[in-house]
Amino acid sequence: MVALDAARGLAVIGMIAINTGPRGDDELLEMIYRIPYGRASLLFVLLGGIGLSLMTRRSLLQGAPLPWVSLVWRCALLLLGGLALQELDHDVAVILQIYALLILFSLPLLRTTGRTLLLVAATSALVGPLIWIMGQIYTDGEFDRDPVAVSDSPWEIFTGIVVTGPYPLIVWGAPFVFGIWLGRQNLTDPRISTRLIIWGAVAAVAAHLASIALVELFGEPTSHLAWQRLLSSVAHSQMPLWVIGGAGSAVFVLGVCLKIRVWSRPLTSPLVFLGQLALTAYVGHLLVLAFIVRPGPDTLAQGMLATTGTVLALMVFASLWRWRFNRGPLEVLLRAPKLRRPTP
Repeated sequence: MVALDAARGLAVIGMIAINTGPRGDDELLEMIYRIPYGRASLLFVLLGGIGLSLMTRRSLLQGAPLPWVSLVWRCALLLLGGLALQELDHDVAVILQIYALLILFSLPLLRTTGRTLLLVAATSALVGPLIWIMGQIYTDGEFDRDPVAVSDSPWEIFTGIVVTGPYPLIVWGAPFVFGIWLGRQNLTDPRISTRLIIWGAVAAVAAHLASIALVELFGEPTSHLAWQRLLSSVAHSQMPLWVIGGAGSAVFVLGVCLKIRVWSRPLTSPLVFLGQLALTAYVGHLLVLAFIVRPGPDTLAQGMLATTGTVLALMVFASLWRWRFNRGPLEVLLRAPKLRRPTP
């Protein structure tokens, strides 16, 4: 669990860096700074699937009822919270909405076989992008990919989360469902973590090299309406090679975190605490961006300074909070309130 918390902390740091910016420059330093782009969010979603699997393991192994009330409460809270946070002026596509619906749509899969989970994940990674491109062609490229907010209509919210938004469920279901499958494995086994490192690295490198070779052979995609887009491994392109490569890098990071045995030491524990308060930290960085950082940063130096300051502040807060409390201030809200029967 500590290794999973550390991996979640790394995912949060990666998302903070990318969301803070700046973006768009092709200089080497900024390209290195943007390495988490399209990877940190996939790691976050993959870990979400693992967390859901662990949360419902008793239902799978012992036949106990699924914690329906807790799961539905969590979905509702994340959905409404994400939609409300999207209204702030932080220039970020909030990920909490897709996280909520991924949980909801995965409920029927929580008692299925591992083979079924892998089949669903593969279908999402390979067929989801086809549906996405067909939707673009059918609507003449009208997908604006803008995130949905609480002010949108219910239909716009549903279609935005499932198909047209920045995190379409038809594609992002792949890492989440694969995470559910991973959560059923014995992640404490050193052989498992070794396989995660090897196969994660192979998937990440192979997908990128395959994209380079295919683009060289068939040419660069010219628009969202071109079937050549399927050859792309560009981050957030929603295409199979990006999903496979990005998920591979997430699996690699997870495997490395599982290999490390010193997470409880003073120098590494702040990362663990950050991961344990991932929801609080994520919401906190959106508030920092909206009320302090924006409209900047304008340069890489400003972006690195803002990112470092935000991460350090959140780590200090997480460490101080965990020394006093077991769960974060927003993590507590994820627990469904217990309804007490009135006393006679």
